[in-house]
Amino acid sequence: MQNIHKIEKDLWEAADQLRANSKLTASEYSMPVLGLIFLRYAYNRFLMVKEQIEKSLPSRNGKKRPITKEDFESKSAIYLPQKARYEHLASLTEGEDIGKAINEAMKAIEDEYEILRGSLPTNYTIFDNTLLFELIRKFDSAELRNAKGDVIGRIYEYFLNKFAMTGAQEGGEFFTPISLVQMIVNVIEPEKGIVLDPACGSAGMFVQTGHFIESHGHNANDKVTFYGQEKAELNTKLARMNLAVHGLEGKILEGNTFYEDKHELLGKCDYVMANPPFNVDGVDSKKIITDPRLPFGLPGTNKKSNMVSNGNYLWIQYFYAYLNETGRAGFVMASSATDAGHGEKDIRQRLITTKHVDVIISIGNNFFYTKSLPCTLWFFDKNKIEQNKDKILMIDARNIFRKVTRTINDFSPEQLKNLTAIVWLYRGQSQRYLELIAEYIHEYTSNTNIIDQKARPFEDRLEALAEQLDGFNSYKLISKENEAVRKEYYNKLKQLQIDIDSYYSKKQCLNKEAEAYISWLNQNSIKNYEAAEQANNMQKQQYQAFADISTSLKALIKDIDHIYKETNTLIDKAEKELEAKKSNKWNTRTVREHRKQIEEDKKEYIDLLKEINYHYAQVKWLQSRFDNAVFQDIEGLCKLVDIEDIQNNDWSLTPGRYVGVAQAADEDFDFGARLREIQIELDGLNEEAFELAKVIKRNFEELGI
Repeated sequence: MQNIHKIEKDLWEAADQLRANSKLTASEYSMPVLGLIFLRYAYNRFLMVKEQIEKSLPSRNGKKRPITKEDFESKSAIYLPQKARYEHLASLTEGEDIGKAINEAMKAIEDEYEILRGSLPTNYTIFDNTLLFELIRKFDSAELRNAKGDVIGRIYEYFLNKFAMTGAQEGGEFFTPISLVQMIVNVIEPEKGIVLDPACGSAGMFVQTGHFIESHGHNANDKVTFYGQEKAELNTKLARMNLAVHGLEGKILEGNTFYEDKHELLGKCDYVMANPPFNVDGVDSKKIITDPRLPFGLPGTNKKSNMVSNGNYLWIQYFYAYLNETGRAGFVMASSATDAGHGEKDIRQRLITTKHVDVIISIGNNFFYTKSLPCTLWFFDKNKIEQNKDKILMIDARNIFRKVTRTINDFSPEQLKNLTAIVWLYRGQSQRYLELIAEYIHEYTSNTNIIDQKARPFEDRLEALAEQLDGFNSYKLISKENEAVRKEYYNKLKQLQIDIDSYYSKKQCLNKEAEAYISWLNQNSIKNYEAAEQANNMQKQQYQAFADISTSLKALIKDIDHIYKETNTLIDKAEKELEAKKSNKWNTRTVREHRKQIEEDKKEYIDLLKEINYHYAQVKWLQSRFDNAVFQDIEGLCKLVDIEDIQNNDWSLTPGRYVGVAQAADEDFDFGARLREIQIELDGLNEEAFELAKVIKRNFEELGI
């Protein structure tokens, strides 16, 4: 159960293949699949909690009392009736009515839990029995049966993500990309109290909040209370299921936030987070003109229709109005809202002069699955530190992203951490910044320690293949026609042996350098991050002391790749030109097996070396910008802007207006990453071309051409 990413990918490919062989659309298929993941999770958690309960049950006269539904609820778990347990469904044969059985399982859970009533999918009888039979088995693998912690919760999120990419569920509006949610959570740091999302979609904000709280060693249900409101019935169901899958408690109600305030939390929320629909233009101004959630009034309206021209500044006011006197809000907003004019500008001015606008972050294109437009993250804080009350932090992150597919970007975990570190420095939290640097140093140091361990599988197979090549070289060929080829082979083999020896020599030097560095690091460890200046100076020394090792790692990667290619070239020459397979000195099966595996071994080995340098580069990224471990304006990235400056810029909240454009080229430009991006783009184009060719072929066939 170690490689969660592989499990997610394999499950999705299997489930998607089943759909492809049916007549179902992605939207028809998504809810039932998510329902089965819900059942799988519920049963895993049921078994785990059941074991815990049984151990703690009191006994009388040697007998323990029966387990009750209340026992499960005390541990934030769902009690499952027999017919709702996954083992029951997995035991069904293909000849039975599986759709009916799954429907009954869902209804049994809804009967037990009012909060889930009407939220679980119960339309399984419309699906082919064979499809359901196969799906149930896909989610009954040994890996998933033994899954612990939040593994299945992550798989649920992964499937939500993938369905959003395919356009299921109203064009992906139910799903906010995890990168953006994590950024919001990182900045507002929900710790305890009331958390509201009045446009909650599938409750992704709540799930990431749960992860954040748990990462700090606490139980989310003990610390926060989740309240969500969602207009679409289907999304409301998804949200309730998502909370249940993650063992989170919350109240999700269906309602149109423009006209309904279901939870009545005006001025009561500790945290508000949301990704509302952008640029809505059909809100009836007469129905909302007296809404107490609009402290700064209505934005512009269409005089003929009495409709609000754009709903963005309704949402912005809701988020502000729901906050209590110390509350924080973080939300996604259309980029156009930061510069909108007329009535919207008047509202923005009044918001800014409250001194509660905290941080604005510009996000680049392609973060959403169905829209390529950029967006902006807004943050309010009614309890800003004194020194920041007249200022707003502007961050332009449009050039910071990781390419996922040709049309989708996100933030890597390290990019998220680095952007969050800027906010920490703005808030005067240098210690947290230094601890992040320490985390990166620990990461690349720990990985440096296991280079030999990762190298061994590659080296063992390399030596086995080299032995085959060398053994075959002593075989006397009968045909003199191949003598020139044989000499070329011998010369290349001799060079390979020289290169392998050189590789081992360089790696030995690298190991000695790394050993010396780690020894020095242990002697110069940082005990107190509160002494920021001393800690920062020491961390800069720690970075600089690793520079030669980093260079050696890059050289070693080239050597590994080179001897790998040399070995494969020689194998091809031996088998194709010198008929090695006919030789009793050549073990074809051994060569084939080692050759197949060495590629994966090489990849894992090189990935480790690259990862070391990647984490090392994160230290450089931060230290080169914030040399003294304090916030400073960085051209093209971030700037602390006075309210007076914002007034002089027509009350604009567009970061690009203030941070400018970085002038110098980045000397650390990652050409490897850019090549990977180009490859992703090329793969995407090839895939589209392949699909288009199939459509053209089918059209020709239908026309009889």
